[in-house]
Amino acid sequence: MKFVKTALATAALMLATGAAAQSSDWSTKVTVTSRAHIVGDPKAKTTLGEFVSYTCPHCSMFAIQGDPALKLAYISPGHIKLEVHSVLRNVVDLVATMLVQCGPQDRFLQNHAMFMTRQSTWLPKAQHATPAQTALWSQGNAAGFRALASALDFYAMMEQRGYNRVEVDKCLADNTKLQQIIANTRADATEYGITGTPSFTLNGKLMDGVHSWQQLEPALNAHLTRNVDE
Repeated sequence: MKFVKTALATAALMLATGAAAQSSDWSTKVTVTSRAHIVGDPKAKTTLGEFVSYTCPHCSMFAIQGDPALKLAYISPGHIKLEVHSVLRNVVDLVATMLVQCGPQDRFLQNHAMFMTRQSTWLPKAQHATPAQTALWSQGNAAGFRALASALDFYAMMEQRGYNRVEVDKCLADNTKLQQIIANTRADATEYGITGTPSFTLNGKLMDGVHSWQQLEPALNAHLTRNVDE
């Protein structure tokens, strides 16, 4: 019953905002800025910022529950654009982020979805790492990153996405990208006050107390409805 009510509410919103007249699908459009990957119509009036960690179980749950609905009802018809920001909590986050952002920008969405939706298969391996493994991974160099990727089966995952080992190793050795990812997490924490994941901003303002799809959906609908009424 809850699913039916949600579907009806989403359909009503789509009709109210003119989704029926839309012919473009913006859910696969990805652009990259110095701070985030933007999914959707760059000219959309509403910007939803999503701040996620790849080792955060609640972020994985949001990806499973919320991402499909966001793409279908909000991003695809051009109601919002989504800014995806990676938040680093540990070295596993760092390596996962480097691999999600590996290669052309049009691979980002599928890479992101893979690491999020399959988190339950690789995260336990990180949680059961030995002190020696953790020490090696935390050295902050390509050798440690390669060891981490091997231990958590990231090479096999990336191979399924069409990457060979040489391509993966090249991304793991990209120090410029490494420093940018670290700097972005610090900048996001300073600018938006991000203290936990997942967190969300709406048109640049942190959404207080919103950390799940169940909390985000009604807030997003209310915002869009107000815009239509205005």
